Amino acid sequence: MMPNCLPAHAKIVIVGGGIIGCSTAYHLADSGCRDVVLLEQYQLTAGSTWHAAGAVGQLRSNANVTRLLSESVALYESLEELTGQPTGWVRNGSLRLALTPERRTEYEIASTVARSFGVEFEMISAKDAGEMIPQMNVEDVLCAAFVPSDGVANPSDITQALAKGARTNGVKIIEGIRVTGFAVKNGTATGVETDQGRIDCEVVINCGGIWARELGRLAGVNVPLQPSHHQYFVTEQIEGLERHAPSVRDVDKQTYFKEEVGGLAVGGYEFDPIPFTTSPIPASHEFKLMEPETDHFEHLLLGACERFPALETTGVKQWFNGVEAFTEDGMFIMGEAPEVRNYFVGAGFNAFGIAAGGGAGKALAYWVLNGEPPFDLWAADIRRFAPHHRSDKQVCARALEGQAGHYKLHFPHEESTACRGLRRSPVYDRLRAGGACFGSKFGWERPNWFNPGATDARDEYSFGRQNWFEHVAREHKACRENAVLFDQSSFAKYKVVGRDSVKALQHICAGNVEQDIGKIIYTPLLNARGGIESDLTLTRLDDNEFLVITGTGSATRDFDHIARHIPDGMDAHIIDVTSSFAVLSLMGPKARDILSQIAESDVSNDAFPLGTAKNLIVAGAPVLALRVAFVGELGWEMYIPTEYAATVYDALKEAGHRHGLVDAGYRTIDSLRLEKARRLWSHEIGPDYTPLEAGLGFAVDFSKDDFIGRAALLAQKESGVTRKLYSFTVDDPQLVLYGKETIFRDGELVGWLSSAGHGHTIGKPLGLGFISNSGGIDKCWATSGTYELEVLGKRVPANLHTTMVYDPKNEKLSV
Repeated sequence: MMPNCLPAHAKIVIVGGGIIGCSTAYHLADSGCRDVVLLEQYQLTAGSTWHAAGAVGQLRSNANVTRLLSESVALYESLEELTGQPTGWVRNGSLRLALTPERRTEYEIASTVARSFGVEFEMISAKDAGEMIPQMNVEDVLCAAFVPSDGVANPSDITQALAKGARTNGVKIIEGIRVTGFAVKNGTATGVETDQGRIDCEVVINCGGIWARELGRLAGVNVPLQPSHHQYFVTEQIEGLERHAPSVRDVDKQTYFKEEVGGLAVGGYEFDPIPFTTSPIPASHEFKLMEPETDHFEHLLLGACERFPALETTGVKQWFNGVEAFTEDGMFIMGEAPEVRNYFVGAGFNAFGIAAGGGAGKALAYWVLNGEPPFDLWAADIRRFAPHHRSDKQVCARALEGQAGHYKLHFPHEESTACRGLRRSPVYDRLRAGGACFGSKFGWERPNWFNPGATDARDEYSFGRQNWFEHVAREHKACRENAVLFDQSSFAKYKVVGRDSVKALQHICAGNVEQDIGKIIYTPLLNARGGIESDLTLTRLDDNEFLVITGTGSATRDFDHIARHIPDGMDAHIIDVTSSFAVLSLMGPKARDILSQIAESDVSNDAFPLGTAKNLIVAGAPVLALRVAFVGELGWEMYIPTEYAATVYDALKEAGHRHGLVDAGYRTIDSLRLEKARRLWSHEIGPDYTPLEAGLGFAVDFSKDDFIGRAALLAQKESGVTRKLYSFTVDDPQLVLYGKETIFRDGELVGWLSSAGHGHTIGKPLGLGFISNSGGIDKCWATSGTYELEVLGKRVPANLHTTMVYDPKNEKLSV
């Protein structure tokens, strides 16, 4: 190999020459940023890319991830023409087979999601599927789903085409160079160390594939992925099999099939995947394949032969047992690392890196150049992970569970089972003894619902009403009529302190934080486009001290967002105090009767009004109590130093016994908040939605001279919104809504439900969803239409509500 000439400096250095690295380089150059160097330790495609199967499917449960995959398809359609390099791209379509009624229901739900997201998705008969591929046995198939715009590509050719396009536009690609470290100064990446010298840069992008976790650690960055074996084989030609026949996913048998030069590529996802635990990954891993694990693959092979009987007599041309990078939730990892500024990651693509490659590289390039993604990519954001994801054992167990679940039947409200019990509140044992069924979020055990008296409450999954429905109905009723106690200790909690804390937060927050001490401020945090990066509550504790409360899953993201947007030179600092406080929320019309028995202060409405916080002594313990109303009832969130939490819990339960107080869980919170049309981040609100669209204009103070996103919001306020959030109900009380149901107005598709559930007070299914109209939306237009929801492929009449369906005047809160 000719010696490389390593430049002394580049604006951007990409590490990794697989499809993600080459796609990112291509799109950076295509955007006009050409001072880019890509470093590959072996040769382009030498990691996981070269042995990928190359099937490209688009539909996912997340709208923007589906959009990203669709952008891959759009790029692959034109890439050969743009670069002159063959890509092997063929739009051959894909089939998903259903062998059980439950899988058919899953596809019926998916068909509605596809319609909402703009992906053509046809439910067809087993006979029709068999006619598409006569060599396929469909005797046990109930039905199939066909996505005509899916395709296949040659992974190496696609990558080389992207590399050629990048080189043509000025990107320097250096192969045979090993990264040995990163230069980090004052928390910012400033260079890359290699076995051939150092290259200074302004931005590093880690596209290292299975090496990305090791590369991240060289810079102090956590990349929670697990390399793991993934097997498939390619057969000799099968008589009569048409070239470019649709790809097949036989998920009930955990297998997939792709036509390959007249034969089949046959692979699958085992329920007991094999991790690749050698660390560090050996230097000899260039174009490396493992020995076939035929015994491990045997049950998949039996199912494959049942589907394609010709496999029993067809020879195997080549066996692939390669290593892919998997994550716990089956989603890839993208974005700027919270630990180090200007250090970006694009890795962990869970064996669908070819499908994602074109769109992911485009999104990552935009993210690097603009400081934010082109649209909401929270599902893939590196900041979705917690400190415990630094544990190799935790990441391995969780990622294997995610890999094993790739083709399993996915029911609504499923919970993971790997590595449970890691983070527990001080009252966990009391809740468990009280019949709690726990879910897991960000490592926390959180009570989802209660079956009092049960010793082992468990979810029983189905596509209909699940076994917790009546228990949640009981908790919901107790909150509306008496009182409930929620353990919300998993809330993320920060302190913002310093003499410039007000000035810094005024810049970061859309709401006005210049409030009296003891005032609670609900505020969105916006991006430059006016989109909602977070919504949270601040409580002013002192002149230069604020308590910040945000959602459990947003802990890393929101801390990072606030920290990185404190203007340079200001004396303002953010401190994570999550573990210092447990949170017990007492909610319901009898909450005051209960609290007054054990609080050593007046908690009347005059003494303790809504939207304020006070330091109380409760059952002898110091408590910061916030009077809030997320569920739409009188109530307080009590922030309790952890060592006092059990004492306060016991006192509340004893005082509340004669008032009908019961424990309640997060599924009840969800049903209560839907009746009150409370928005939930990453559902109703996110970076793609502005406060004016989401009905949160009341939380924005336009009188402030400057806050992030103000200009964009003012422009939208002037021009008017073209989409808006509303509540929807269905009159059939037995109908089950899952979320993502398509909304039709006068027969035209106008949006989809962002959240859905059952309103136990109103006795109806309900949901929240945005509707759009290019000519603008106002109350008159919204209410003049006739609405339907598509549920399981069928349209049902729906009612649009311009106000919350429960207590629209908030009369229950002013007591």
